Amino acid sequence: MIAIRGYRPEDLSDLYRICLATGDSGADASRLYADPKLVGHVYAAPYALLSPQSVFVAEDADGVAGYILGPADTRAFEARQETDWWPELRKRYPDPTDLPRESWTRDQLMCAIIHHSPPAPSRVVERYPAHLHIDLLPRLQRQGVGKRLIDSWLQAVKAMGASGAHLAVGEANQRAIGFYRRYGFHSMELASTAKTQVHWFVIDLA
Repeated sequence: MIAIRGYRPEDLSDLYRICLATGDSGADASRLYADPKLVGHVYAAPYALLSPQSVFVAEDADGVAGYILGPADTRAFEARQETDWWPELRKRYPDPTDLPRESWTRDQLMCAIIHHSPPAPSRVVERYPAHLHIDLLPRLQRQGVGKRLIDSWLQAVKAMGASGAHLAVGEANQRAIGFYRRYGFHSMELASTAKTQVHWFVIDLA
């Protein structure tokens, strides 16, 4: 029996754990980071603390093994991160941007995001203001849990006023790309200078 439920404060450590365990394009990223909390500082914890009403977890008999999170209003969330989340982390983690980018470790890449968090593209946010991250441990995959999580999350952010939602996924994560397409997300082509190709997916909630 796998239950989908709303986030509770005691779930925060599970979000950090799952974020790291799926942080390498869906695979375990533990070997890639010297600081195991860094990836969760960027992609999990701020959502739980600043937008807990739009966080859901998947729980089986062994505990929480998946989640979906993301705000209904990306621009408002980005503003709150600047005032309520990034400042303390910027005191703890040095900005690596004075070093050659090609020498950065995975930790330094996360530190660069902490210091220079890129805003979501305006073209995406204007029509699709909500955004999401979803991660499942292997034991919950291929059982329809991802669809159930997205169903719950979309219903919640629509009730909060979102007219659409978006997400970004790297080219390496082909399994996730296929999943989002099957669910009903559509690709949005954006010009990019990034070395790693990123796919933007959107869904209309109007």
